[in-house]
Amino acid sequence: MAEFMTETEQRSPVVPHPGTAGERRGRTGDADAGPLEGQEAAALLERTRAVVDPELRAALEALPGSMRRIALYHFGWQHEDGTAATGRAGKAIRPALVLAAAAALGGPAARTAAVRAAVAVELVHNFTLLHDDVMDRDTSRRHRPTAWTVFGDTDAILAGDALQALALRLLAEDPHPASGPAAARLADCVLELCAGQHTDTDLERRAPDDVTLDEVLAMAEAKTGALLGCACALGALYAGAGQEEVAALDGFGRQAGLAFQLIDDVIGIWGDPRRTGKPAGADLAARKKSLPVVAALSTGTEAAAELAEMYAKPYISGDAESIARTALAVERAGGRDWAQAEAADRMARAVQELSRAIPAPEAADGLLALAEFVTRRSS
Repeated sequence: MAEFMTETEQRSPVVPHPGTAGERRGRTGDADAGPLEGQEAAALLERTRAVVDPELRAALEALPGSMRRIALYHFGWQHEDGTAATGRAGKAIRPALVLAAAAALGGPAARTAAVRAAVAVELVHNFTLLHDDVMDRDTSRRHRPTAWTVFGDTDAILAGDALQALALRLLAEDPHPASGPAAARLADCVLELCAGQHTDTDLERRAPDDVTLDEVLAMAEAKTGALLGCACALGALYAGAGQEEVAALDGFGRQAGLAFQLIDDVIGIWGDPRRTGKPAGADLAARKKSLPVVAALSTGTEAAAELAEMYAKPYISGDAESIARTALAVERAGGRDWAQAEAADRMARAVQELSRAIPAPEAADGLLALAEFVTRRSS
């Protein structure tokens, strides 16, 4: 919305990246590399959707009728009344990471073998979205009402539970030799996700000056980095990789996931609702202690004190001017600049982890393109 946009807020949440895929192939200059990298990632995501969506829909059809209807609505494939819809089921970043990691370490055959694991990761991701929307009381996702607003809290939670169970069943039924270790790793990841979400809700109950940046970074790794790391690790497992390579791929995904969360938090404050599908400043209205906010609060500046005072008071619904003032205070206190710099640093760490598992630059291009894509986005 126009009233939320200041001159500085019109900047894209793009962060610079060391050792990008384009540079590794000899391209020079961001003006050339950026669009090409974006095209590469977009092509990877389209290829992922082409192979994952049919398997994903087939898996959803196995759900009990009531759960199936909610899940298909959540994925954008049905309307509320059960008629067919043509929505897209998200960007498919996590399943794309599974397939890209498998291909990087094991070639096309490993990528094909890992499709079921990619579907399982996407199911777990959407289990967390269904639950997060209920807990956060978010009313829109992917440009339509969230499942809980349509079907109620109970049904949305149960549908999320069903997706998690379905993910683990897919791996349990997979004859691939990596399916057992993959299922165990995915289950461990779900436990970490739940612990991260619990920490998140606990932090929201605490006073703004009682939350440290280290706590929020650890929570973000558990909530976001863990699943991206798990996705990469599952791809490595299906490629037959050794423990060191699997651990390095997990580290790559976790660091890229933190960069992803940092940019996601920037978008949560300054993103354009027409692109994000969410109300402008929704995180600020909910008084979420996101990474840019906590970084800003920790600076001890006059703007930080002003922000703390704002956060101590509940948001009055419809007060767009208040949201604009709060966003400006975060920016003046350095929260936005810190988040973008930290995202760049996390991407540098991700590249280091990736080089441990995949020394040949060209083999890592798909993973790098995806990591760059999620931190060069505006929605």
